[in-house]
Amino acid sequence: MVVRTADPAAEAALEPHVDGFTRADDPRVRHVSDASVTAAAATLDEPGAVVLARPGVLVEAGPGWFARVTEAATPTAPAPGLRDAGRDPRRWPAWVWALLVGLGMIGGGLGAAAITLGPVLLRYDRDYLGMTLHDLHAANHHLVHFLQHDRITMAGTMVSIGALYTGLAVGGIRRGWPWARETYLLSGAIGFPTLFYFLVTGFVEPLHTATTLVLFPMFVAAVRRRPHTPRRNPMPEGPERERRRALVGQLLLIVTGAGLFVGGAVISTVGLTGVFVPTDLVFLGADTQTLEAVNPRLVPFVAHDRAGFGGALMSAAVAITLLSAWGWRRGESWVFWTLSTAAAFGFLPAVVVHAAIHYTDFLHLAPVYVGIATTATGLLLARPYLCAPRTAASGKGVRTPGAGGSSRRRAPRSAGAG
Repeated sequence: MVVRTADPAAEAALEPHVDGFTRADDPRVRHVSDASVTAAAATLDEPGAVVLARPGVLVEAGPGWFARVTEAATPTAPAPGLRDAGRDPRRWPAWVWALLVGLGMIGGGLGAAAITLGPVLLRYDRDYLGMTLHDLHAANHHLVHFLQHDRITMAGTMVSIGALYTGLAVGGIRRGWPWARETYLLSGAIGFPTLFYFLVTGFVEPLHTATTLVLFPMFVAAVRRRPHTPRRNPMPEGPERERRRALVGQLLLIVTGAGLFVGGAVISTVGLTGVFVPTDLVFLGADTQTLEAVNPRLVPFVAHDRAGFGGALMSAAVAITLLSAWGWRRGESWVFWTLSTAAAFGFLPAVVVHAAIHYTDFLHLAPVYVGIATTATGLLLARPYLCAPRTAASGKGVRTPGAGGSSRRRAPRSAGAG
């Protein structure tokens, strides 16, 4: 905070509480006249400079301008690789643990898909229900397909979360982005507690429980420390038209993420209460009472899958929303590919399995179609910006620790009155 005043008494009173003082004719004051991150960062290199950005600049620049300028003016170091982590798990950095959780989620999702497309029910499922797959089919010839559609959708969401965590670990946490850790932390803080949905549904799935118990300590190890050393290489903003199209894409991805979170909350609520939506009962050709009459444990069994899917969807939605809100930077192609991979595994299995079992009610699938449209449009608009190629000139603004002027560099501040 910089105060403009010519009163020595005011300066003496405010000195402990502000960063500095300036006068109307102070030659140190530099007014930023456009939204160029590169120009603002270069201005910060001047020793003792006070950089003022007026609201008009911030409106033109879009979200996150201060953060991007500060990042471009911050000394950086090379990003570490797997070899730098060493073989002793006690010394592994946070990003390695985050990567292991992401890979574990991908493996868990693929395993769940294999089970669903193969035996469908494991031994503990059959023991809980007291029914075999043949018994379920005999009770209702749509029931097995209904279970498969819930579980394939859940498996795709697990792989989607794994892709998001892998991208955040390698592209974000490894390179010292503080927001990547926060995104990872908030997403996991929503996803892991959904294990306790069994307190409502009454069905404890051993494989789900075991996976959570293995991955949760790794998750804690990944978030226990904040990244300190910046290890990134910001790029110039590039063509203005490209940047503005990317801002529209960013908005679409944030809206998609928020919509997915609402959808996940609704699915969890339904799974923990009524379990079925009207279109489910139309597909099954039976009401809840009929299914309960077949087997009193059948509805809680379905509720476990449905509520768990809702919790996983909320976890993925938080990661998508925050990655889109905080990670939108030119040349960060990992953001584009992380979101694209997550979208592919999140949306496509849901569409394919519904078509395969002929559960194609348009209103039931409308949110999926809208999500695919907004995600695809947003990513196409942002692709030239996020995937801009890095050239030799792109790294000119990157500084290593000890570079001249770095010790006196301070973040820019906004001043509406100039």
